[in-house]
Amino acid sequence: MGDRTSTRAGAAGAAPAADRPGSLRNVVLVGHSGAGKTTLVDALALASGAVSRAGRVEDGDTLSDHDEIERRQQRSVQLSLVPLEWNGIKINLLDTPGHADFVGELRAGLRAADAALFVVSAADGVSGPTRLVWEECAAVGMPRALVVTHLDASRADFDETAEVCRRVFGGDDPDAVLPLYLPLHGEERPDGHAPVAGLIGLLSQRIFDYSSGERVERDPDPEHLPLIAAARARLIEGIIAGSEDETLMDRYLGGAEIRFETLVGDLEKAVARGVLHPVLAAAPAAEGARQGLGTVELLELVTRGFPSPAEREAPPVATPDGRPLPPLPCDPDGPLAAEVVRTSSDPYVGRMSLVRVFSGTLRPDAAVHVSGHGLAGRGHQDHDEDERVGALTAPFGSRQRPLPKAVAGDLACVAKLSRAETGDTLSDRGAPLLMEPWVMPDPLLPVAVEAHGRSDEDRLSQGLARLAAEDPTLRLEQDPDTGQVVLWCMGEAHRDVALERLRSRYGVRVDAVAHRVALRETFAAPAAGHGRHVKQSGGHGQYAVCDITVEPLPPGSGVEFADAVVGGAVPRQFVASVEKGVRAQAARGVAAGYPLVDVRVTLVDGKAHSVDSSDAAFQTAGALALRDAAAGARIHLLEPVAEVRVTVSDEYVGAVMGDLSGRRGRVTGTEQVPGGSTLVRAEVPEAEIGRYAVDLRSLSHGTGRFGRTRLRYEPVPRQVEARIREQAGAGVA
Repeated sequence: MGDRTSTRAGAAGAAPAADRPGSLRNVVLVGHSGAGKTTLVDALALASGAVSRAGRVEDGDTLSDHDEIERRQQRSVQLSLVPLEWNGIKINLLDTPGHADFVGELRAGLRAADAALFVVSAADGVSGPTRLVWEECAAVGMPRALVVTHLDASRADFDETAEVCRRVFGGDDPDAVLPLYLPLHGEERPDGHAPVAGLIGLLSQRIFDYSSGERVERDPDPEHLPLIAAARARLIEGIIAGSEDETLMDRYLGGAEIRFETLVGDLEKAVARGVLHPVLAAAPAAEGARQGLGTVELLELVTRGFPSPAEREAPPVATPDGRPLPPLPCDPDGPLAAEVVRTSSDPYVGRMSLVRVFSGTLRPDAAVHVSGHGLAGRGHQDHDEDERVGALTAPFGSRQRPLPKAVAGDLACVAKLSRAETGDTLSDRGAPLLMEPWVMPDPLLPVAVEAHGRSDEDRLSQGLARLAAEDPTLRLEQDPDTGQVVLWCMGEAHRDVALERLRSRYGVRVDAVAHRVALRETFAAPAAGHGRHVKQSGGHGQYAVCDITVEPLPPGSGVEFADAVVGGAVPRQFVASVEKGVRAQAARGVAAGYPLVDVRVTLVDGKAHSVDSSDAAFQTAGALALRDAAAGARIHLLEPVAEVRVTVSDEYVGAVMGDLSGRRGRVTGTEQVPGGSTLVRAEVPEAEIGRYAVDLRSLSHGTGRFGRTRLRYEPVPRQVEARIREQAGAGVA
């Protein structure tokens, strides 16, 4: 880093290996869809010598987007690992999807990385979701740098983009986000646009010309000097402000010349500490060229400025029974502690687990203990068992290259972990450990699914379980009220990928059907009912008569049953039969087919026959009596109401509150939260927020997020109730 020239790289196609944490760098790429993350990974692979042609591993194979779904949709939908080598340092690049629906993959990448590269398109600027991720990284002190791409777009402007990054990402200290280089423009084209042909190093005051396809260093032209001077002064002040040497600022203000080596050293330390965030520019190599614009500078930044795993603290660990343990050192000779950050299925080798080793050394065929926190609500089991790992490999496009081991700080793909799922901890069998889980977002878009055909029904349960094991942002639910199988997803794109994976990987075709909200029924006023079940057909008959009263109870009371029969009109042994029949009918509903709640049913009278009365007869009479009471009464439909908590940028608060009101919601309060956002609380019928995960993203330009908690049931408005009854095939009572 610091404008140093280096071209040493690894052999094309070789699997980089690391023997110590200090020779590792784990870097996650963050940015919205279309910002150029995958293209940048390919360019860095070419510049480092990992591939011999741009984006190509071998003929017909590419470094990234080799998943069938990714090829079809032409976008990344899962976390991808690309290992490179530069100057003896192994770099694990973690390419994350840019679509907001796949934030779970992004969070996994953040967990596995020690630093982040934020990729910003000069043509499109900074997206709202990217800003939120920056704030997440800032909260944990993760070192960050920015890479500006798409510099050749007609409306691209590096200076303007860098200034936007300073304002958006700098926060209270915009001088912590500063360019290390300025673009060098070539000859102007007929359309008036001058393509970027090189970079101007601000610290070294040298030109790095890429116009020939190779990086050529030379002196700046005279017209470059005034431009360099202004930007260089700002950069030096930013480096000194973040320096640990408190005397440096006094010396600089006193007019002393700060040595180049001192500035570079302090720059590298400030970047590693996360107090300075350099802005660079990058572009893929031209046809036939080996080095893309800014790729060497970026590789130098990663290897010299970003921290090694040994410089970052590992997640907290505990014993499986919850007893906290001291922090783990990043030591290859320490106790084994590794974490599954992604799980996928390969059609040839089965389940593949991407594992980050935080301590110890993981070797092929080793026996390990698998510990998991358990996410039963999302279809995940809690794990506390032994297992043997398979081969260790490094991904290279759609191929896997064998690894002899994975030391502390490294990442590797592990085959044949049949039980371990995303988020599980791998440790020594004799000393099991459990790592604190990372925060995973709640899926809030319900998708009800049904097997497409009879042949799919047998495989549906197993396919859904495997799908949930791969993706912890999915929640699998069997709704006890509606009987529907519901996949809770992050959004429509996430839904489409999940259903496609069911079809292509597990051979299960499903149909998405309308998601039904579990409604309830209750009596609006007291009522009485008569149930008579009498059948005589020769031999033993059926005889049961009962009279009941029904009165409404406060919300949450359920169904109560009382016996007020006097004189033995209903024999004691048949009172329980009446109750059983009443409760069975209440569960089926009395008006539109939804369960009856919040009523007290009292048995007041009846008749029995010494021979023909039976348990079954009085169950039927009890059910008939409840239906008779409902036939002459006003029945309210009840719908579930949820508390919705929406956090959104201040500029969208009015639009969000108006939208919630349009969903029959009641805003109950607002409060300011740090970062220029507002928390809006509202009570909204669940029937109105089925697609809110999608609609809020559109309404807030990707900056809004929300949570929901069921509160209670409330009567459905008359006009809505009429529509529901009509759909259920029942007339309005």
